[in-house]
Amino acid sequence: MNYQERDKHFRLLADQLKKRYNLLAFGRLLFFIFSLALGIFLAQQHWSFALSWGILFLVLFLWMVLRHRKVQEAEQHYRLLAEVNRQEHAALDYRFAEFADGAEFADPLHPYASDLDLFGPYSLFQFCNRTVTVAGKRQLAEWMKKASLPETVRVRQLAVAELGQQLDWRQHFRAYGLVQNDEIQYQLSLHKWMQEPLWMYANVFLRWALLVLPIWAIIALTIIIPGYPIAYVLIAVLPAALLLRQTFNKVNLTLEHTSKAETWLLRYGVLIQQIEHLEVKTEVLKTLQRNFLNADLQFGASAAIRRLSYVLGQLQVRNNPFAIFLNLIGLWDLQWVLQLEKWKVKHRDDLPQWFTALGEMDALCSLANLHYNHPDWAFPVIQTEPILHAEQLGHPLIPAERRIGNDLHMATRQHLKLLTGSNMAGKSTWLRTLGVNIVLAQTGAPVCAQALSIPPLLVFTGMRTQDDLSASASSFYAELRRLRALLDQVIAHQGQAQGVFFLLDEILKGTNSRDRHQGSRALMLQLLRHESAGFIATHDLELTAMEAEHPGLIENLCMEVNIQEDELFFDYTLKPGISQSFNASLLMRRMGIGVEE
Repeated sequence: MNYQERDKHFRLLADQLKKRYNLLAFGRLLFFIFSLALGIFLAQQHWSFALSWGILFLVLFLWMVLRHRKVQEAEQHYRLLAEVNRQEHAALDYRFAEFADGAEFADPLHPYASDLDLFGPYSLFQFCNRTVTVAGKRQLAEWMKKASLPETVRVRQLAVAELGQQLDWRQHFRAYGLVQNDEIQYQLSLHKWMQEPLWMYANVFLRWALLVLPIWAIIALTIIIPGYPIAYVLIAVLPAALLLRQTFNKVNLTLEHTSKAETWLLRYGVLIQQIEHLEVKTEVLKTLQRNFLNADLQFGASAAIRRLSYVLGQLQVRNNPFAIFLNLIGLWDLQWVLQLEKWKVKHRDDLPQWFTALGEMDALCSLANLHYNHPDWAFPVIQTEPILHAEQLGHPLIPAERRIGNDLHMATRQHLKLLTGSNMAGKSTWLRTLGVNIVLAQTGAPVCAQALSIPPLLVFTGMRTQDDLSASASSFYAELRRLRALLDQVIAHQGQAQGVFFLLDEILKGTNSRDRHQGSRALMLQLLRHESAGFIATHDLELTAMEAEHPGLIENLCMEVNIQEDELFFDYTLKPGISQSFNASLLMRRMGIGVEE
């Protein structure tokens, strides 16, 4: 089934469960009325009959409530599965604005994130992102912002290829994750509590009090005090009251750090359980799975996390008005704080490991979804040879029916492609096409190409340099700082396995043509001297003479536009040579700006 068919299928199942839910609700109501009438009748016969029926009624009614809840949860899950497929069907048509765009990860000083539209609306991250956890979203962003080692990329590709075929499992995983929005502050608060010292577990006096005082209260209330005035009840509960008052602030602090964690921990437990039960073949997935199936854990990480969620839920009982009796008799709050600290002692080091592994699996599912949605995209080869080879390389955010692919073969050491072309010919789009595919390649994802092989590369871009009013810096000065940062990276990586691959668009455009030409020429020579490689798009045709001056190191490429009867025709194709087409005057006239011939 395709996504649209799956959407309809899951909505049909959800509607059927909704009808079943309504029938069960009506059945519960009838059962309650029947039980009430029967209880009245039995009470008239003998109180013991009514009592027995009352106990049986409570058991049966509780069973019906639990069954009712399961049906409701199943209906919600199928509706979420339908929504997942609706979103994917829209994403295939390049309507993916519903997914988180990762704007919080944007960094204008990053070597390439801003120029390549990695984050924000209609970004590469939003196109790929299907994460359902904060940890997964951060992991995916980190992979995109920092190139992985070649061996890491290779094993990640194997994991992505395997998960790509697990459509049902991935969609169930995502649907379970969509039950509740993830909030980073809840995790940070829980991590803070995990690092705080133990005040209950390590206190021998308090632990003995938790054993002795409830026993004393029960004995006093049931055996000793019944024959005395009601005021003597204070004797039974006073020790507990004093102890609760003494520990009140510490219990509140524990709650402050953990009170919001119950529901999202329960959701994390479900997600981890899905991973624990997944049958995997690739070693990287087995390694991730082993993080949750630690030999020291009898039931796995999911059971441990559900236990933590349960304990936190019991601690929330203190918000019930009747909890005062549980505290005065059984020291309810302190009993469950002790259970929390026992959990902390056992799993203090495990929890960060679980969250990290869950985030990595979540991020891998996003890349696997990309692979499934675009099976014609190739997995790139990360090699040691300093050569970039691409066949039909296209921009992943341009729909296939409008995308133009280009071939490219170039050295990635001491080589520069000078790209010329008229306005709107596609030069900037080509630079971004190269950049985003290199980013995808070094993330472990498939790339928008028939084939791509590259060595390890550090991408560095200079395309959208803007002025900085807060620093009183003009756009030209900001561009100079950007170029200085590029040179620093080029010098630092000279002779290393990972070379710098630059993508520059109209450099030094904030000065006069003579200064721009001289500065551009000097920059190009410095970049070559330090053995870097890349593309520079320019309108300065005089720079193209450098190809003859430095044969083999500089090559001219162009993207042309055909003008026929004042109509522009773009083919967005890379060609060798220097651009011979000019369209600025024609575009100005079209915009109503007079241009003298």
